[in-house]
Formats: sequence, structure tokens, C-alpha cells
Amino acid sequence: MISSQMAQAQGAVLATRTAYPIDASSIRRWAIAVYWPETPPERFLCGRPLLAPEEFNPFAWAVAAAEESPNGNIELNDPDRLEKLLGLPPLGLTVQLNGGVEMRYLAPMQEGDVITSVNRLARYAEREGRRGPMLLSTTEDTWTNQEGRKVLTSTMTLIRY
Repeated sequence: MISSQMAQAQGAVLATRTAYPIDASSIRRWAIAVYWPETPPERFLCGRPLLAPEEFNPFAWAVAAAEESPNGNIELNDPDRLEKLLGLPPLGLTVQLNGGVEMRYLAPMQEGDVITSVNRLARYAEREGRRGPMLLSTTEDTWTNQEGRKVLTSTMTLIRY
């Protein structure tokens, strides 16, 4: 299933996003929602600097800038989306399943941070399943702050056939 073109595409950037600066009100609202019905820890309400909960998502409501592969505007649930984004020939896949997500929190986000996300195709792998060959596609999303410090990496694996 994995062609030489696909193997060479591993590591390619799929999309980048830049968030608006994180503001104190967004951190407080996120913390209240996450900890409800309990009261959030004080560091999320009035600390200096005001720190965001680990699972805070600065891209949740709006994005200041986004750039997708020049082959963009592909339906999000298209099983051949990755290959189309990369300009590779579609494989004719018809089914995709979430194979898992792993989050690694590396540094706290805080008030004033501007977070940039770079999403890449990390790797392809093949496995044999009950329905035949399966293509496992793993993407990695790396978030950095305005100082270039990594704050989060997440990997997502899609199982496609």
C-alpha cells in the first residue's frame, strides 16, 4: 500500500495555524468549564502570570492565521484526505477509524502567549486486518509559543482501508 511517493512524503507539513494571543478571560472561562462543578485552582483564576489548564485549546473559537497544503479544500472526513493534501494519488480508501490520540504537555501556556501549530504526516505503516490490508497513518501536531518553546505535541493515528 505504501508507495515510494508516500514514503518520501513522511515528515511533510499538512497545515499550520497561529492563534490569537491568549487572554486572561479565555483562560478563566476554560478553567471554569473544565473544573465545573468544582472551583478551579487559583493559578487559573488570578495567578501572575495567569497559566492555562493543560488541555486549554487556543484554537477552539477562532484562528488568527491558517495555511493548509495548496491542495486544500478537501472534505475533512474523506478517507483519502491525507494523500490529496500531499498531492499524492488517492488510494481509493473508503473507511477510516480513529486509531488513537496521544497528548504530551511540555510547558504551560499562559496569558499573552501566541501559539503556532504545525501539523505533519509523521509516518505510514501497514498491518493486516480481518478485512485485509490496513493503512495506519500517523500525524503529529506540534504547538510552540512565540519564543519557539514547545508547549504540546499530539499524535493521531488513522486506520484506513
